[in-house]
Amino acid sequence: MSDVIRLLALLQMSLLAGSCGNSGPVALREGRPTSEAFALSTDKAAYAPGEPVSFTLEGSIPDGARVRYEHLDSVLADVPLSGPTWNWQPPSTDFRGYMAELYTSAEGEDSTLATVGVDVSSSWTRFPRYGFLSRYPAMTAEQIDAVIDNLNRHHINGLQFYDWHHAHHKMIPGTGAPPATWTEISGTEVHLATVSGYIEAAHARNMRAMFYNLVYGALENAAADGVQEEWYSFTDQHHENRDKLSLPPPFVSDIYLLDPGNPGWQSYMQKDAERVYDLLDFDGFHMDQVGERGVRYTYDGSSLDLASRFGGFITAMHDARPDKFAVMNAVNQYGQPGIAQAPSAFLYSEVWQPNEGYADLAKVIRENEALANGTKNSVLTAYVNYGLADRPGMFNTPSVLLADAVIFAFGGAHLELGEHMLGKEYFPNDNLAMKADLRDALVPYYDFLVAYENLLRDGGTFDTPQLTTSSTLPLGAWPPQQGRIAVVGKSIENRQILHLLNFTDATTMSWRDNSGTQAYPQERTGIPLRLATDREVARVWYATPDRDLGASRQLEFTQTDGELSFTLPSLEYWSMVVVEYR
Repeated sequence: MSDVIRLLALLQMSLLAGSCGNSGPVALREGRPTSEAFALSTDKAAYAPGEPVSFTLEGSIPDGARVRYEHLDSVLADVPLSGPTWNWQPPSTDFRGYMAELYTSAEGEDSTLATVGVDVSSSWTRFPRYGFLSRYPAMTAEQIDAVIDNLNRHHINGLQFYDWHHAHHKMIPGTGAPPATWTEISGTEVHLATVSGYIEAAHARNMRAMFYNLVYGALENAAADGVQEEWYSFTDQHHENRDKLSLPPPFVSDIYLLDPGNPGWQSYMQKDAERVYDLLDFDGFHMDQVGERGVRYTYDGSSLDLASRFGGFITAMHDARPDKFAVMNAVNQYGQPGIAQAPSAFLYSEVWQPNEGYADLAKVIRENEALANGTKNSVLTAYVNYGLADRPGMFNTPSVLLADAVIFAFGGAHLELGEHMLGKEYFPNDNLAMKADLRDALVPYYDFLVAYENLLRDGGTFDTPQLTTSSTLPLGAWPPQQGRIAVVGKSIENRQILHLLNFTDATTMSWRDNSGTQAYPQERTGIPLRLATDREVARVWYATPDRDLGASRQLEFTQTDGELSFTLPSLEYWSMVVVEYR
């Protein structure tokens, strides 16, 4: 959420939310498979240190198949594969990403058959990969498992339960045990068994379940539940007009906004959240806001500095239940300085105008990093193909993959996966479906995010390496330019990382790509590159989620007169080169 006008638009969109995306013929990118011959998965989204990993392979095992386990480019073990299910005991080191690669060899050449990432982390907030749920009708256990299994295959380790509650100021109706069903603000029925079933299924796969709510919302009947007039935000100094979001039918009430810094309101919400924790096994509170409201006042006529009030609300919720997680949406970074310094588990940014360019995605992530002094990673909610989602259709594959490539390369994660892919801020909107090539491509992108998390999301310093090429392909330092390959550098200990992001065929530099016109990039192969460096190089390797399912490959190189030379095998959307120094 961010302002009244957009909120009204999204609520009107709810009338369309029941329609599903098209499932007719899809024109697929030539050369990208519609499905993998092998499907390799793990039993959990992440693992505690010392916990074994259970793998399952779907597909006939070819003769001579082996599996190797790697941390970055170091092989930890390489063993023959003897059956479709097996276990592996990763090292007990905390906060490490690994890749399991199933492969065969012939005449000295390896062929990758399947890969899967493995995250060993004692806390999900170190490398958050956030997903969502948005509907809670009557569902069987099998239907719930199908949704969670898909999110598990993308290593989603935290779930935002969007609009699960009865009312913003009273999340579960009644005073005793929760009823079997209730309605949320749009009049949609919520089934308790589905909410609790999702929580249980998520926990079985080591995902955390976060309940969603506004930090300062109440419905018109809130006084009957104990919400005081003195707690509200007002548009005038004489507390005659409460601030509100006016909602059209079928919504049961307008949403009246309070002062999140008011101690009385904080105490009220602490008690309501405690009731939620008593009745449902949620792991924390996903807090929402609606962004800049203009000039507002407290009950006593004082000017309300809303942006500065969120940190106190987060702290109050955390102090009441320090064993639970708190995450808060900074709408276009509104209030993020205070949110970052509060006990928020990680930083969550909903990105809107004017942050519409690819460079803006990186800017938000870097901004968050600075505000949190490098102690918290970021999740971006960025609605790709937003304009297309007004009606049934398909996501544009290059739009999604290029946005993800930028977000992941800069160390962020993208809230985009739930029961469907997210195209609007009203999460139940499922007008857009994924093409088969996008479904296939996303799995290695999320494997890549996990396997190389210690390079992507675990510290380091961004820099501007001097990288050149003797080819005709134009290279340029970040920020990106249309028609060029953007180079992003990052140094971590004895490694220089080179992210190459391909905008040579881009038809737009807007990551949102409202009309879905972003072009498929032409794959470039055999690109000769030269890096200026005086340090002695031990080895060079590369990996890309666009080829070999993200598996790493060592590269031959030469080094003379302060220049490292090597050839990049492939660049489609995003390739990562790692130079390791002695």
